[in-house]
Amino acid sequence: MNVNEHQEQQDQGGDDAQVSTGTALDAGGVPEAAIPELVIISGMSGAGRSTAAKCLEDLGWFVVDNLPPALIPTMVELGARSQGNVARIAVVVDVRGRRFFDNLRESLADLEAKHVTRRIVFLESSDDALVRRFESVRRPHPLQGDGRIVDGIDAERELLRELRGDADLVIDTSSLNVHELRAKMDAQFAGEEEPELRATVMSFGFKYGLPVDADLVADMRFLPNPHWVPELRPFTGLNEEVSAYIFNQPGAKEFLDRYAELLRLVAAGYRREGKRYVTIAIGCTGGKHRSVATSEKLAARLAAEGVETVVVHRDMGRE
Repeated sequence: MNVNEHQEQQDQGGDDAQVSTGTALDAGGVPEAAIPELVIISGMSGAGRSTAAKCLEDLGWFVVDNLPPALIPTMVELGARSQGNVARIAVVVDVRGRRFFDNLRESLADLEAKHVTRRIVFLESSDDALVRRFESVRRPHPLQGDGRIVDGIDAERELLRELRGDADLVIDTSSLNVHELRAKMDAQFAGEEEPELRATVMSFGFKYGLPVDADLVADMRFLPNPHWVPELRPFTGLNEEVSAYIFNQPGAKEFLDRYAELLRLVAAGYRREGKRYVTIAIGCTGGKHRSVATSEKLAARLAAEGVETVVVHRDMGRE
């Protein structure tokens, strides 16, 4: 089951934000020590924003849906004056706000000027998956007007392009059901202590397409394919014999050493820039042998260096 009908209806026609635009605030700014943690949830209509928001709500976050971006700084100020009662705020921002969405860039700059730590979670999905979801609930895309669903999707992608580039965490929900999306959100936000950097190491097969939420992609097809070794073909890269075969090949261990060194450099830069999440995609032809074994080895190295790491084998078992 993909993101369900109830969630889709929430994504496309949820209630208006429950925040009054007439709230009077002092001009003195926000006390820095009291500033609440802020997460902005955005992304494609039908990609699962409401499910992500509900997950944070279940984790104790104060969630506001369809808030005009111009009111985000006001929401933060109200939280700061709540005497600790509202310590974590999640705001769902999307194209349902239409003309209000234009104020988002200005609001983000305002938050930065006030030293508000904010994270952007962007929900992505393929065109095919989005079309199927809209058709299943028989609702139009909010931007399609008199055109087709795909026209609305194209318009929304263009409108959200810059925001997607600024996102701290991109989640591709094309092949996720509601429970899998909630598990991904839980993995990122459920911990009591926030780690410096969280990494997802994902193996995949190039023949099934690149992961759209990957920050970095490595290609293991320069190594011999265990598929052509009859006694190894039935197994995956999780098998010790398969892994030993791969890492006894010329260049395999050297690649792992140098790529791990490169990731240390990149991780340091991500930390300096305040980026807390990174998805590292490791690919081979079918996502069964070389990419799986390499992902496991790389994840172990990252974990040993203090990076909280999750391993996902996207295409293992699809052959």
